[in-house]
Amino acid sequence: MLRIHFTAEDFVRIRFTPRPAPLQELHAALTTAVAQRGGPLFAPWRGRVLRSLPTATGPLAELVPAGRPPSFLDVLGDTMADGFEQIRATGPTLVRSELERVYGTMPAPRWVRDLHAGDETAWRTLHRAQQAAYQTVLAPVWSVVQDLHREEFTRYALTVAEHGVAAALTGLAPGSRLHEGVWEWPGAAPDRDVRLNGRGLVLLPTFHHPAGPLLHDTPGRPAVLTYPAGPGLPPTAGRPAVPAEALAAVLGRTRLDALRLLAEPHTTTSLARALHVSNATASSHAAALRSAGMVTTTRTGRSVTHRRTALGTLVAGA
Repeated sequence: MLRIHFTAEDFVRIRFTPRPAPLQELHAALTTAVAQRGGPLFAPWRGRVLRSLPTATGPLAELVPAGRPPSFLDVLGDTMADGFEQIRATGPTLVRSELERVYGTMPAPRWVRDLHAGDETAWRTLHRAQQAAYQTVLAPVWSVVQDLHREEFTRYALTVAEHGVAAALTGLAPGSRLHEGVWEWPGAAPDRDVRLNGRGLVLLPTFHHPAGPLLHDTPGRPAVLTYPAGPGLPPTAGRPAVPAEALAAVLGRTRLDALRLLAEPHTTTSLARALHVSNATASSHAAALRSAGMVTTTRTGRSVTHRRTALGTLVAGA
């Protein structure tokens, strides 16, 4: 479980990134591909990414042995150039200590040893690797990532305005809770306590990392929480949609409408109202979709809330 401890000062220093961070999204995507996260729904995307990565990206894998990246890679630049400039500005002491932490007693490749020594050629090697990976993995879908980020930003802002910060935070992580100044996120590994102590928290959605959160905690700086968002599938450019008539023939028109409505959470009552059917009929449709793995249902007191899963999103298409 991840436990983030807030002070009153931290609550007024929570901010949501207004734009996606290309390097953070790239690192999340590469982590998902290499670590084989996301299960079978991510398998086609993962295969395409790993097959298409050019040789120039090899240094990125060498910089993250055993899945332990150096912390100086975590930056929030609005562009690739901004991000790399922030990485390059990392003090040499932190660069050396992080590379020593990551490699420990393992032998490091020559270029990593050069990076440890501050060699400019090694920094250019890292820059070329990041650029090559971005062009292969993210550039084709970056406009989609930007659209998804705007939607997530708007959703968060509206939730804060209507229901407050606590509801907005717990809404980012289903099953989490904010209790006595501690945001508890069950299921996050490893078990960890992070005390903000007035530094604040930056929230950054990612659309390529299905199992989160990723927390970057550098002393003296705001903590950065990268959390999984979006439809639960990696963004794609130009994926052909299945015609609505074909889906309706399989699912039935009302059940297909329910599946598409459940891109947003609905109670049984609100789903019934949107479908113009009785509560019992709406509940029956939700149960059928749930049994097929396309919908999840959570209970809060006497109310139940339904929402589409990643499989449901894949089936529903547009």
